[in-house]
Amino acid sequence: MDGNGRWAKRRGLPRTAGHTAGEEALAAVVRAAAQRNIGWLTVFGFSTENWVRPRAEVRHILGLHRKLFGRIDEMNDNNARINWIGRPFDEHGARTPVYVQRAIRKAISDTEHNTGLVVTVAFDYGSRAELVRAASACVAGADDIDTTCIDQHLYAPQLPPVDVLVRTSGETRISNFLLWQINGASVYFTEKTWPDFDAVELDRALSLVASK
Repeated sequence: MDGNGRWAKRRGLPRTAGHTAGEEALAAVVRAAAQRNIGWLTVFGFSTENWVRPRAEVRHILGLHRKLFGRIDEMNDNNARINWIGRPFDEHGARTPVYVQRAIRKAISDTEHNTGLVVTVAFDYGSRAELVRAASACVAGADDIDTTCIDQHLYAPQLPPVDVLVRTSGETRISNFLLWQINGASVYFTEKTWPDFDAVELDRALSLVASK
């Protein structure tokens, strides 16, 4: 979900305003995805590399994620279920604050009976860390390090392969996000920053899947 800072800069606003607008854009995309009977939506909320950002910006983003995971009524209204991927809270190096951990656990519990869209938020997430952890688990279990073993030891093995990866804000690179899961996925590039990403853009991205 790139471009929050650029969106704010173009409007003469602080970067934190861009992150707030981005959180609202995500809520709108969740509604649009639910209306289109999409089964899975996975978003990169906060990476393992993002902790080096200015402290005030990080605090603001953490607060937004607590708010995001707190939108239980809205998720239930859309029959959507919250999921999370990232470094396990008790794992060495994990940095998710306790108050965000509580919000994540509550959101998962309060939406677990919904049967529609699964919204997976990647927080304190890095795909390379996920793959290293999966490979280490295979070694520890004396298993062969093959695709089946890696699949079984990902943060959320139930996640299906990605159909389409969206890159906003004119970014044309692949980031440290779902590197294993995006094998074979279509990639939708848009110049729009994330706060401007809407249902029209979502439909354009989905058209890549329909054309396969």
